[in-house]
Amino acid sequence: MKPPSLLLLAMAAGGCFSTTPAQAQLYPTKPVRVITANSPGGTSDIFVRALADELQKRWGQPVIIENRSGGGMNIAGRACADAANDGYTICILPNETLTLNQFTYKSIPFDPAKDFDPISNAFINTQVLVVSAGLGVSSLDELAELSRSKPGTLSYSALAIPMQITMERWKQKTGADLVSVPSRGGGDIVTGLLTATTPVAIVGLPNFITHIRSRIVKALAVDSDARSPLFPDVPTLNELGFPNLAPVYFGFVAPAGTPKPIIEKLHEDISRIGNEPAFRQTRITEIGLQPVFDTPEQFARYLKEQRTNAARLIEESGFQAR
Repeated sequence: MKPPSLLLLAMAAGGCFSTTPAQAQLYPTKPVRVITANSPGGTSDIFVRALADELQKRWGQPVIIENRSGGGMNIAGRACADAANDGYTICILPNETLTLNQFTYKSIPFDPAKDFDPISNAFINTQVLVVSAGLGVSSLDELAELSRSKPGTLSYSALAIPMQITMERWKQKTGADLVSVPSRGGGDIVTGLLTATTPVAIVGLPNFITHIRSRIVKALAVDSDARSPLFPDVPTLNELGFPNLAPVYFGFVAPAGTPKPIIEKLHEDISRIGNEPAFRQTRITEIGLQPVFDTPEQFARYLKEQRTNAARLIEESGFQAR
């Protein structure tokens, strides 16, 4: 755990080490920085900029978004862990940073279990399995049959490791013959599908809502617990016998040691905006995300469960740490 910030040390020297609820109500008194692991235009970046506009109105202070993408989401994790724990840096980080990368990398420059204080899980990013419309398939069974008839010629991309493991398990169970192709991001996957160079993908639903509606691509399944309200005819992977192994989520955390009253205020303000009906509808549900906005305690328990799940998943899959 990082040492106390200079602000907290000064408070301790003055005999007021703990931030009181009354002091937290005055927070913030200067600009607040929000670190996101997405590049500009990414799912969490778009969401957090909309949220930041509302927070700025509520707080009367600038809310500055800092994109720290790359490094398998580890760059943002390190930047967050190394930041001062005075409440003026908060972070929206994905499942890779918070629960998965410690098992898929030989080493990472932070400890996800010790270096962050949970604030709230904002949303789950529904993943969708899509194919280029030109393939002419309407179900996973048809995709498996087509791939078996053209061995070694069809390829797929999956950004999230759990989704890649799900695809490989599906291949083993059905005898499907698809080749995994690495991708640098959602933009590459969209291009691959639209040009049919990589005609199968499993990736965040927000990337493909427009293309699914225009029938340029076909959605075969989603990884959510229930069918997406945007596409109620598309079955879940669980319905098809392939349960969701590890949900893709984005949660708010702060550097470890951030005063608890500030954590509570951050949760209260973020969840109040996130649960406001108009914001929830236009900024979350309509773009294919599942809102959560749980409490810091609930999010802490969720993170612990997901780390246990990730450890088991990676071990069972035989995935080799990079």
